[in-house]
This record gives sequence, structure tokens and C-alpha cells, in this order.
Amino acid sequence: MSAKYIFVTGGVVSSLGKGLAAASIGCLLESRGIRVNLMKFDPYLNVDPGTMSPFQHGEVFVTDDGAETDLDLGHYERFTHAHLSRDNNWTTGRIYEQILAKERRGDYLGKTVQVIPHVTNEIKAAMKKVAQDVDVAIVEIGGTVGDIESLPFMEAIRQMRQELGRENTLFVHVTLVPFIAAAQELKTKPTQHSVKELLSIGIQPDMLLCRTDRFLSKELKSKVALFCNVEEEAVITAKDVESIYEVPLVFSREGVDVLVLRYLHLEARDRDLRQWEELVHRVYNPKDEVRIAIIGKYVEYEDSYKSLKEALVHGALAHNLRLHASWIEAEGLEAGQHACEEQLRDFEGILVPGGFGKRGIEGMLEAIRYARLNKVPYFGICLGMQTACIEFARNVCGLADANSSEFDPATTHRVIYKLRELRGVEELGGTMRLGQWICRIEPGTLAHRIYGKDEISERHRHRYEFNREYEGTLTAGGLRISGSTPDGTYVEIIELSDHPHFIACQFHPEFKSKPLEPHPLFQAFVGAAHEHGHRRHTEREQVELEMFHRPGRW
Repeated sequence: MSAKYIFVTGGVVSSLGKGLAAASIGCLLESRGIRVNLMKFDPYLNVDPGTMSPFQHGEVFVTDDGAETDLDLGHYERFTHAHLSRDNNWTTGRIYEQILAKERRGDYLGKTVQVIPHVTNEIKAAMKKVAQDVDVAIVEIGGTVGDIESLPFMEAIRQMRQELGRENTLFVHVTLVPFIAAAQELKTKPTQHSVKELLSIGIQPDMLLCRTDRFLSKELKSKVALFCNVEEEAVITAKDVESIYEVPLVFSREGVDVLVLRYLHLEARDRDLRQWEELVHRVYNPKDEVRIAIIGKYVEYEDSYKSLKEALVHGALAHNLRLHASWIEAEGLEAGQHACEEQLRDFEGILVPGGFGKRGIEGMLEAIRYARLNKVPYFGICLGMQTACIEFARNVCGLADANSSEFDPATTHRVIYKLRELRGVEELGGTMRLGQWICRIEPGTLAHRIYGKDEISERHRHRYEFNREYEGTLTAGGLRISGSTPDGTYVEIIELSDHPHFIACQFHPEFKSKPLEPHPLFQAFVGAAHEHGHRRHTEREQVELEMFHRPGRW
């Protein structure tokens, strides 16, 4: 049987949560035994988000095959079992790149190359490619209806309805129903205008996901249904929730999956969301809390670390803890250890994530030194591993000017340097070590205890590596290399044996963490942080008790 399609569009404003909506629908369908795949079309002209600013675009999510993709693919993988690749994220730039390559080769036999049919055919071919071996393909169109750059994608999905029919295609439109405080009422006009815009390009939505901060009344749903030409039960309250992992449960209560099955003529088993219900119960009923400091470069825009934040949440939920993650600007720690003490003393764990460029590096080094000296659990990821090596080389091994050639090309001690195969390569797009690579773990190490395996595979996105010429110097000082590539070329994991929990990796484990399957490194780090906080609290109580009973106190 050929796959059926769900097309998710958005209107009124951006950032309404189309990606989460698509992922949640996928989650609901999987709970009924339906096989799904998901993809996103981004209308911008960049070939991929790899060279885009994290301030503007947010996180770059990396797939196993090394594709640099939109952050919504992270939601897709966290909410479903879909295994995503470069075929699951297409930009206008990449679509046009393929068309122009074909034109240059003469594939079009001299014909005039046009948006219709050539661009729309390329878009439809991309959709059909991800629809193989699944029951339903969920396709998200980025941007908002009415954007000039998204018109080819809208036209392509309109054509898909024409070609496949209503029983094989479903249009889901995410829109806004704002509450106007001055009038003390919800307003449906933005939704009406958004649907009108869709209708003007030949698309009639089948279901409306109305983003709002409160449940829609029956009267409001009837009004929206009447003016937007949809069934009343297809007007769905997509209410704001405290945890994104509650969204599938909200959708299930609104009957989203029941409607999808009916509209697409799908047969399925009864819904089973017991794991999600138990997960959300833990979200709202934690036994304790844990405070983690994230020392980063892009802290003013948390979407830059989207998968990282979610992986920490997963690690906390595994211990039934509420996560309090505070984003600390690295540059603010450059004043030295006193500044670190002031800003970091209340945290149970310290994490330095990935990043590029020199800004804030000295602050990261101060935070790592603080964690090392004060035995605070530390977790470094990518840049966080590189800076951990630099800090150790400087402050333990006596290599005062140790650095990365990224930050100081003239440094005497290049503890971190450019990947050997990238020397002479100056282009930025797609020129890093990307995707899934195998790592061998040394027995008897913290890493081995955490993973419980001799060999793992993790996703990478980096341009610099540890310089193994300094391996002897650093290991003599107490640093341990606990993970390397099978051929011994790259260092993947380092740790400190005289520290309760100090570990750093060159890869990005956050990309493989799921709420129901927390990544072991995050689970172990959060657990160690909570244990450290509990031990510190007990020690403080003991000191206070001793002071209280000290002779002559009164």
C-alpha cells in the first residue's frame, strides 16, 4: 500500500510550533502502530543551515549521515522512532542547486526550466522518497502561508492533493487564536484570514490546530468551523503547556489521531500512550531538583542549544528530578576564579557545550578550572572537550600558552588543531567532520561504566581535534583518554581519574537523546550533579550542627 501524506502548514506568525505539532501527530500515530516518517521544507535559499548564525536560525541538528538540518528534525526524532537523514530536510537552495546541476548537464534537453513543473516536481520527488516503507509521511512546510518564498512548496502540496485524492492527503494548518486582554476575549479573525490566504492558493485545510493560552469554547469552535469551512471537531485547541512532552496527550484528548485515521481511511490498533503519561507525570511530580550551569556563547537565544536543553531534561527525568538549567554567558567569567565562585557556587553541575570562535573561551577555561578544583561534576561537549584539554594543559601540565589553533594560530602548544584532512580547506559549508562515527571505549573508565559497552557510535560536528602529540604530557598529568576512534586517529572522550565526575566528549550526544530513552552521558551527569548537591547540603548541615553544639556558643 502506498503511503499517505499529512501536510503541516502555519499562518499568522512564525514560531507557532509546527514542528512540535508534526512530531506530536507522529507520536500519536506510532502509539497506534502506524509507521511514520517526517520531513521539513525550509523556504530559505541557503543550501542548509550549517553556515547560518545560531542567533537567527537556532541549533543545527545533525543526522547519522552527516546532514546539517533544521532544529525541528530534533523534535521529530525525540517524539518518534523515525530514523532521519539528509532526505528529511530540504531548503529552497538545495532544491534549486539540484535543478541547476541538471540544467547544466543538459538533463532538460534544452527546455525552459520553470517553477512549474520543474521546481514543484523536484519537491514532490523529495516527498515521495521519504514515504517509502512507511504508512504515513508527515511533511512540514516552513514559514507562514503568504510568504513569497514558500509558494512553490504550497503549490507542490496542492498538486499532491490533486494527484492522490482526499483519502490519501490531509492538510493540517497551525494558526493563532490570540487572547486580547483589553477586550477579555479570544479573537478568531487572524485564523480566518490565514485560512483565506490558504484558500487563495487552492488549499482547503482539513484540520486547524489553534494555538492559544486557554481552551476554546464550543461556540468559538463552531464559529471557526463555519467561517473556515472545516468540521467543528476538526477545530483543535493547541493549548500552551508547561512541558512540550504533554503536547501528544493534549492532542489525544482533542481527538487528533481519531480524525487523522478517519480522514485518511486508516485502520489501527487502540492508542497506547502509557509511557508518555508516566513521563509527563514525572515532569509535574519530581522528587527533587538539580541545578546545572551551562557556560555558553549564545545564551541569549536558547534555541541555539535546543537539543542540549532537552537532553538535560531527559537526564533529569530519568532520576525523577526537576531541571533548573541556567545559561551563563562565558565572557562574564573571564575575570577569574573569584567571578566563577560568585556565579557558579550554587550549581551542582557545570556543562560547557559546543560552539565556534574565540569569544568567551577564557571564561569557559575559568569555569572548567573551577569545576576541576572544587570537584564539581563537569560535562564538556565538543568545544567543551577541547577547552577542558586546554585548561588541563595550562594549569596542570605547565604549558602556559597551550591553546587551539582556532583561537591562536601562532600558539607554541597546539593542544587542539584543525582536522588533518581539512588543512587547506577554507569553505565553511559541509566541510566538518559530520555524522555518525564509531568510538572504542577503554575498560575500567568512567565512560565504560556509563555506557556499559566497549564500542559506541555518536554524531559529530567539529572542525578541530585533539593533537595526539600532547597525549603523553597530558596523561602523565592525570588526564585519561577513555574513548578513541578504532584506528586511534581521533580522541573522542577524555576524563579525570581523580575527580568524582569529570568527562568530556568530542561528539554531540544530545542529538541522540530521547525523553523515553535518555542518553547515558546526560543521565549519568545529572545523577552525579544531584548526588554532589545532596552531599554538599549534608556537609553544610553537619557544619552548622557542629557550630550550634560548640562549647561556649552561648
